[in-house]
Amino acid sequence: MVNSFDPASATGLSDRTRNLVQRRAALLGPAYRLFYNDPVEVKSAKGVLLYDAAGNEYLDAYNNVVSVGHCHPRVVDAITEQLRTLCTHTRYIQEGILDYAEDLLGTFGGNIKHVMFTCTGSEANDLAMRIAKHHTGKSGIIITDEAYHGNSDLTASFSPSLGAQSPLGTFVRRVPAPDSYRIPADKIGPLMAERVAAQIQDLERRGEGLAAFIADSMFSSDGIFAHPTDVLGPVIDVVHKAGGLFIADEVQSGFGRSGEKMWGYQRHGISPDIVTMGKPMGNGYPVAAVALSPDIVQNFGRDNRYFNTFGGNSVAMAAAQAVLNVIRDEKLLENSLRVGKVLRDGFADIAGRYEQIGDIRGSGLYVGIELVKDRASKEPDAAAAAAVVNGLRARRVLISATGAKANTLKIRPPLVFSEANADRLLSETEAVFATL
Repeated sequence: MVNSFDPASATGLSDRTRNLVQRRAALLGPAYRLFYNDPVEVKSAKGVLLYDAAGNEYLDAYNNVVSVGHCHPRVVDAITEQLRTLCTHTRYIQEGILDYAEDLLGTFGGNIKHVMFTCTGSEANDLAMRIAKHHTGKSGIIITDEAYHGNSDLTASFSPSLGAQSPLGTFVRRVPAPDSYRIPADKIGPLMAERVAAQIQDLERRGEGLAAFIADSMFSSDGIFAHPTDVLGPVIDVVHKAGGLFIADEVQSGFGRSGEKMWGYQRHGISPDIVTMGKPMGNGYPVAAVALSPDIVQNFGRDNRYFNTFGGNSVAMAAAQAVLNVIRDEKLLENSLRVGKVLRDGFADIAGRYEQIGDIRGSGLYVGIELVKDRASKEPDAAAAAAVVNGLRARRVLISATGAKANTLKIRPPLVFSEANADRLLSETEAVFATL
């Protein structure tokens, strides 16, 4: 895993941290992972700040789950009040789920008219793919090389970023990410469409056919490729020609993350067949969803019942509604756009002094900084990325890394991140680069 803690290094930790790491391993087992060479213990949080057991403050420049900030009072109050009143499932008539569904669907446009609620993004992508397979009668799935779409049995089978030992389905095909650092912008869309068409042909030859192409429009796990925004148009045309569906995975790139639009796919000017969402939807409360056009779900609904004990429960809907209200009322799209530009401009300034910065990418408060050994060869430098991530952690600023070569700094703070927070991140980052 990118930016993972190595248990073999536990001897260099403080006594308290080492004991907690050992206790965690004994109780939770070996599949769990921690971040950073020196793992962070957190005890409380507010806004964009985390605090450890000793009261030390950390700047959170990574966590998009709490998109409107840790412990936002409006979300906390909405959850608390609803929990005091009622928490039950969707087989009773309740206005809250209808009000939120109507509000949420109004953000999409196009033919997205229905929404189905789950607890997690993994569940949402699992359900979306079930519906796509039922609708098309096909089983093939096409993804980008380093995609992450979930950790259920099905979604893990089309999430190559889980690692080489995590098996991919025989019905899964991969295409390279739209690498805007190495491919001319005008060639990316046609090249990607050509590669998708070739994989469709292979799926058809082997009797699978194409159920769906699924992509995160910011290509988060591939290294964050936010531009150009004409990449997905040619792909969706190829997918529809083959009878497949286009699924926009908005778990990471949705809810105003890009600063330009509420949903990442909208930056590409396309109309997906299915949209999935999760993570920031409830600001930490488990809620996710699948939004889709009526014709796609009609036969699925005829042939299958859908029910999720906790998905769409009354407290989840209260949390989700509060988050959507805060995003609009506090103008967090505008904040994301403005502060994201401050970050990218600041990194461009730092790049003038440090050759390790090869490329600066992103939109809004989703920023990728690709580190290279030299700009001429563009050879990825994972060691430099790890050094920066851990150097910042030592200065109590939290980011991570991403990409197939683990060499892209991943900066994805809560949407309430301010210009002052950005200045702190930039100054601390420059201080770390000076030590490399």
